[in-house]
Amino acid sequence: MSDSVADSSKPDAEVPAPSPPSKPDAAAGAPAPRPPTAPEKEMAIALSQDPDENPNPDADSDPSWFTPKRLLVIFCIINMLNYVDRGAIASNGVNGSRRTCTESGTCTSGSGIQGDFNLNNFEDGVLSSAFMVGLLVASPIFATLAKSHNPFRLVGVGLLIWTIAAAGCGCSFDFWSITICRMLVGVGEASFISLAAPFIDDHAPVAQKTAWLGVFYMCIPTGIAVGYVYGGLVGSHLHWRAAFWGEAILMLPFAILGFIIRPLKLKGFTSSESKKANDVGEVIAQEVQGGAGEQIIKRETSAGNEDLSDKASQRSNNSQKIQVQLARFWKDMKVLLLDKVYVVNVLGYIAYNFVIGAYSYWGPKAGYDIYHMSNADLTFGGVTIICGIFGTLAGGYILDWMNSTISNAFKLLSGATFLGAAFCFGAFCFKSLYGFLALFSVGELLVFATQGPVNYVCLHCVKPSLRPLSMAMSTVSIHIFGDVPSSPLVGLLQDYVQNWRESALILTSVLFIAAVIWCIGIFLHSVDRFNEESEHGIPPVERSNRRPLLDGNNETLEESA
Repeated sequence: MSDSVADSSKPDAEVPAPSPPSKPDAAAGAPAPRPPTAPEKEMAIALSQDPDENPNPDADSDPSWFTPKRLLVIFCIINMLNYVDRGAIASNGVNGSRRTCTESGTCTSGSGIQGDFNLNNFEDGVLSSAFMVGLLVASPIFATLAKSHNPFRLVGVGLLIWTIAAAGCGCSFDFWSITICRMLVGVGEASFISLAAPFIDDHAPVAQKTAWLGVFYMCIPTGIAVGYVYGGLVGSHLHWRAAFWGEAILMLPFAILGFIIRPLKLKGFTSSESKKANDVGEVIAQEVQGGAGEQIIKRETSAGNEDLSDKASQRSNNSQKIQVQLARFWKDMKVLLLDKVYVVNVLGYIAYNFVIGAYSYWGPKAGYDIYHMSNADLTFGGVTIICGIFGTLAGGYILDWMNSTISNAFKLLSGATFLGAAFCFGAFCFKSLYGFLALFSVGELLVFATQGPVNYVCLHCVKPSLRPLSMAMSTVSIHIFGDVPSSPLVGLLQDYVQNWRESALILTSVLFIAAVIWCIGIFLHSVDRFNEESEHGIPPVERSNRRPLLDGNNETLEESA
C-alpha cells in the first residue's frame, strides 16, 4: 500500500481512480509525509461524500414524485393523524369514565382507559399530557440534527417511532405502560412538528404563504374533532385499544414513505454542507495521520497498537462532533431568547395553548355535565371541526389580504383572540344548550383564526437556518407551559370546585391574557428575515423562485465554498 502514497505525489492528471483513503504499509524507503495538495483535497471531498448525497444541491431540484400541493396534502394528512390521536384519547369512547359507587354500596364498573385502569381525574389529566414529555425532549434534538442530517429522513424516523408507540398504547396493561407509550408518541411527533412548517413555507406561493400555513394548521382542530368522533365510534363499537391500533395502521404508509421517497432539503441551509465540512476535516486528518503513521510503523509493527490508535482517533472525532453540535445549539438558542418579537409571540401562544389544550381534553366531559349532552363527543367534534376549518383558513387568508407582515400578524392575533375569548366566556354563562352552542361556535371560529398568523411570526422573525429550531422551541414552550400543565390543573380545579361551569369560566379567562400579550407585539420593532443570508453563506432564493425543489426548476443555487 506504500505505492498509493507514492502515487499521491504525481501530477493531477495521474491521480489514480478514487479509492477510500487508507494508511500506508511500513515499507522501507517510503517517501516522507507532506501536506495534501488542493487537487487531493478536492478528491478527498468527493470520496468522503455519501454516494446517496448528490454534491450538487440542484440535483434534488426534481425529486421525481413531489409537487408543492402534493407535499402540502401529505403533510396535512400526517398532521391530522397526530391530532386524531389526541382527540381519540380525550373522547368518552376511549377515555371512558371511572368506576362509581353509591352510598348504598352499589358499584358500577367504569369504561375505557379510565375505567380499566381506575384513574382519578388528575391521573387522567397526566395521561393526556404524557406524550408531551417525549415531544419536549426530542423537538430541539431533531431541529439540531436537521443541520447535519436530511430533514426529510428525520421526519420518516419520527413517524416510524410514532407508529410503533401508538400500537403500543393499544397493548398497554396499566397506567405506567400506557404513559410510557404516550411519551414515545411524543418523540415520534417531534421531528414532524419541528420540520413540516419550514418545508411548507419554502414551497408555498409567495402571495399565499399564510394561507398554506393556515391549511396545514387547520388540521389541528379538524384532527381533534375527527378524533372525538373516531374514538367515540370505535371505543363504543369495538374497544378503546382498537382505536390506537387503527391509528398505527393509518400512519404506517407515511412512515415508509419517509424512507423510500427521494428526500427533500430545506432552504436557508443545506443539510449536506455540515456533513461535508466534517468529512473534509476527517479526510485531511486521516491523510496527515497516515503520513505520520508511516514513521510510527517503521518503529513499531504491532497491528494491535494501530487499532487502538484508530479507535482513540474515532472517539476523539465523535467527541468533537458532539461538542460542535452543542455549541451550535446554544448559540442559536441565545439568538432566539434575545429576539423580543419571538419571545412575545411565544408567550402569547403559551397562554392561548393553555386554554385550547384543556378545552380539547375536558370539553366533552364538561359539555356532558353542564348541558347533559347525550352525544358530547359528536357535538364537540362537530363544532370544533367546522369552526376549526373555517376559522383557521380565514385567519391565513385575512393576513395575506392585509399584507403578510409581522406587525399585521400581531394585530390579527390580538383582536381575534380578545373577541373569541369574549364569545366563549359568554357561552359558558348561558344555561341554554342552544345559546351555548351559538356563542361558543363564534368564539372558536375567532380563536382558531390565530393558527396561521402565530406560526407565520415564528417562521419569519428568524433567519431561514433557525426556522426548525424556532418551531421546535415554540412547540416545546407552548406545551411545557401550556397544555401540559393545563389538563391536570383543570382536573385539580374541578376536583376542588365540583362545578364544570365555574371551571370553564376560569379557564376561558386566560385567553384575555393571551390577547394582551400579543397586543404588545404590535408596538415592537419587527423585521421579516425570510430573505436573510443563511449561516452557511448561501444567498436564499428570491420569493418568486421558492419552489425549485419540487417543480423541476433547474436554476442553480449559488453557494459559497
